[in-house]
Amino acid sequence: MLKPKTRIQERNSRAILEAGLEVFSAQGFRGATLDQIAEVAGLSKPNLLYYFPSKDSVYLALLEQLLATWLDPLAHMNPDGDPVEEVLSYVRRKLELSRDFPRESRLFANEILQGAPRMMDDIAGPLKTLVDEKASVLTRWMVEGRIARVNPVHLIFSIWSLTQHYADFDVQVRTVLGPGHDPYAEAGPFLDHLFRRMLQPA
Repeated sequence: MLKPKTRIQERNSRAILEAGLEVFSAQGFRGATLDQIAEVAGLSKPNLLYYFPSKDSVYLALLEQLLATWLDPLAHMNPDGDPVEEVLSYVRRKLELSRDFPRESRLFANEILQGAPRMMDDIAGPLKTLVDEKASVLTRWMVEGRIARVNPVHLIFSIWSLTQHYADFDVQVRTVLGPGHDPYAEAGPFLDHLFRRMLQPA
């Protein structure tokens, strides 16, 4: 039986993961080094290796945390709720995640752009299973005439792309909008209107 971590161990683990997130999101996996992560964490490299034996282990721990956070709002889409409001609630939560966790979003995007070499099992397993499950719920709502008939998986894809765009392309978004604009405050009502109109049954 594993002994629970002490407060210092918990604190150091969190510091390493936070530092890893900062370095990986800025440098990418290939550009990041354990020395950089240790420096940002305020720890020696041997101390870091006590908690995580390799750069890969830090990266994988971050990706696992991220995937759980990213999938949680979709998992909570209630099959017995109001269809339009359930989808719009998911859109809003995904936009909030992009606002609150932009580095995590970029880390995930970089992993996918590389072909998901360290996440393929998670994508083909838990992620696909959850998407298939919620696509079945969306299909049932469509058959019942409660939302418009669209491809349910591509509906989920569109939510991902239209919300995560604001994190992954933050510099572009803010530059094009110009000073004095809050991208997330403006995107929320727009996406709400867009998906509400699209989901309205004929």
